[in-house]
Amino acid sequence: MATEKPLLDVANLSAAYGQVRILQDISFTLAEGESLSVLGANGAGKSTLLRAISGLMVRRQGSIRMAGKEISTLRADEIVHRGISQVPEGRRLFFPLTVLENLEAGALKLRNTGRGAEVKDALASVFDLFPRLAERRGQVSGTLSGGEQQMLAIARALMSRPRILLLDEPSVGLAPKVIEALFGVLHTLKGTGLTIILAEQHVPMALDLADRAIVLRLGQIALGGTPAELRDSEDIRRIYLGG
Repeated sequence: MATEKPLLDVANLSAAYGQVRILQDISFTLAEGESLSVLGANGAGKSTLLRAISGLMVRRQGSIRMAGKEISTLRADEIVHRGISQVPEGRRLFFPLTVLENLEAGALKLRNTGRGAEVKDALASVFDLFPRLAERRGQVSGTLSGGEQQMLAIARALMSRPRILLLDEPSVGLAPKVIEALFGVLHTLKGTGLTIILAEQHVPMALDLADRAIVLRLGQIALGGTPAELRDSEDIRRIYLGG
């Protein structure tokens, strides 16, 4: 029986800011509905990997294929149209706008591709996931708490109805109870069949979400495997501690 093609196939990916190379020869595949956690210390290249996939890098080499089609030469907006949406580190909300206006901005892909009729359902879905946002739909986003802002950043990314969701350090700066609630939502999203790539330093929760994980060190994959293989790994401790 033929093997099903991966939804995402990253092969020999290198990426740089200007002349400074951050990633080198990164390769992995991801099946539809699978979750991949990208681990590593600060500066290991986690954010750069997500930015390279979503088209926010100036210089890329190698191949990134989604559903069998090359996307490494596409602009960021074209990659969103193909079905990849990113939740950036730091949330990057439109702070003067309300919660609802931020969500409407996330729905531009639907409106621009003749799927405007889906916006109402997309809104209903994110409000089901995040009832707090429904309560605050008219509130200016810059006045939300940190946890509420992260909820909104994720909800805005979901408004394009992506096939692949990229999350860059969603737990940064949040209280433990908020992090726990946030990862509960990510598990719910995983249960819907959404494909997720999570860059995260909170190793236990990242491994709980993942089907597979890779550990970056100095821009290269130092380790990879299932959560069971990587959990409590001495190699992970050495990588995080720089040993």
